[in-house]
Amino acid sequence: ITCAEHVRRTRGSLCQFQPSELHPLHYKPCTFRSNYCTSMDLLRCSAVRFPRTHLRRPFRTEIRPCFAAVRSSLGFPFPEQKAKYYRELEAAVDVVERACRLCVDVKSLLFSNDDRILEKNDQTPVTIADFGVQALVSLEMNRLFPSIPLVAEEDSSFLRSTNLVGAVVDVVANKATFRDEVTEDSVLKAIDRGGKDAYNFGPNPATYWVLDPIDGTRGFVKGVEALYVVALALVVEGQIVLGVMGCPNWDEDYFVNCVTGVQETGNNFSRSGMIMVSHVGCGTWKQRLSDMLTIELSQSWTRCFVDGCQVLKEARFCTPESQKWESFPLSSSFNAKTDSEKIGNGDILLVPACCGSLCKYMMVASGRASVFLLRATTRKVMKKISGYAPAWDHAVGIICVHEAGGKVTDWEGSSIDFAADQVARRTIFPSGGFLVTNQCLHNEILGLISSNSSIN
Repeated sequence: ITCAEHVRRTRGSLCQFQPSELHPLHYKPCTFRSNYCTSMDLLRCSAVRFPRTHLRRPFRTEIRPCFAAVRSSLGFPFPEQKAKYYRELEAAVDVVERACRLCVDVKSLLFSNDDRILEKNDQTPVTIADFGVQALVSLEMNRLFPSIPLVAEEDSSFLRSTNLVGAVVDVVANKATFRDEVTEDSVLKAIDRGGKDAYNFGPNPATYWVLDPIDGTRGFVKGVEALYVVALALVVEGQIVLGVMGCPNWDEDYFVNCVTGVQETGNNFSRSGMIMVSHVGCGTWKQRLSDMLTIELSQSWTRCFVDGCQVLKEARFCTPESQKWESFPLSSSFNAKTDSEKIGNGDILLVPACCGSLCKYMMVASGRASVFLLRATTRKVMKKISGYAPAWDHAVGIICVHEAGGKVTDWEGSSIDFAADQVARRTIFPSGGFLVTNQCLHNEILGLISSNSSIN
């Protein structure tokens, strides 16, 4: 029987296998193994216990039953024949889901052990989860698609300067397909496979994965309700062809309440998490993360669409928490209010900020917000001020919004060029910043930006 048929027959049991159908370039033959672990066993897994940092060498934790390899059929709501990169999407969803559970394991101990939160050289908070997710994704995707390079945020140089490598190895081993192959050396090499010096692409068209291990790390370390995203995209010759975002703390009701003014207190709503997937030409779809192992997957996907707002003053806006409304060109035309009941003439509704750019892309793609505005970081290049941003902060979000019916450009209306960084494909160069909308409002906002700012 095929791997897909085997999964359907076992109804919730997961087997350890590789995809049965040979990919023309990258896949290896399927090999079944005899040990099975049920969905409930996986959901009951407790958090990994980390070693104390004052120990000379970390203890290794007892390894729990490992996760399966790629589930051959995730029940996508579109036919395999329509999706050219169907197998790559299956693998991406599987590894992002496991990466989300790795984050949940690490986060459960974050607030009982301050040593788990580190500070990188650029003063960005980073945790074992950042390195663990990058290592896990790198290991799994390199095993399945060895010819596709990885472009990712982290490298191992900072981690090597700490004594936390063993702790990262432990969390990766708990989620890896072949835990016996997870060693300190393999984990460090896996992290560096996506680092800044890993690959020189040159000017030729390229195919590569883009990974943000945790977008919104500041949210990750804030508390149990803060949002953060694990994000993986595939770029083929300059086009983003698929994307997967996992947000373990996403809650649909929370965002409905934010924009309607209804206030929830206590723990009356549950944060079931969300996986959002997109494939070029197949739309954007979402599923509760808590449903990934528990229900008939083909029946649990919901299609995402941007909202239908056509009047700018009725739109719901998102901006980064680090950028004040007054720094945006639209502030000359509108005041921003966060209370939907106090919106008057000349006001717009600003949805409460959530950490990380990709959460805002999620909100636009799922219709929870109408517009996301982001000013690009600027630097002087050849006597000209140029805007720039990391590719991993936007790649997944762009395809999810596009396939949900929205539009993403820079502030001059140009598409985002992912091949502009010809050497490393790590940086994109938007003029002014990013404008993410439901498409209905896009041209009007571009006009306001143009009339209220000078983009050099």
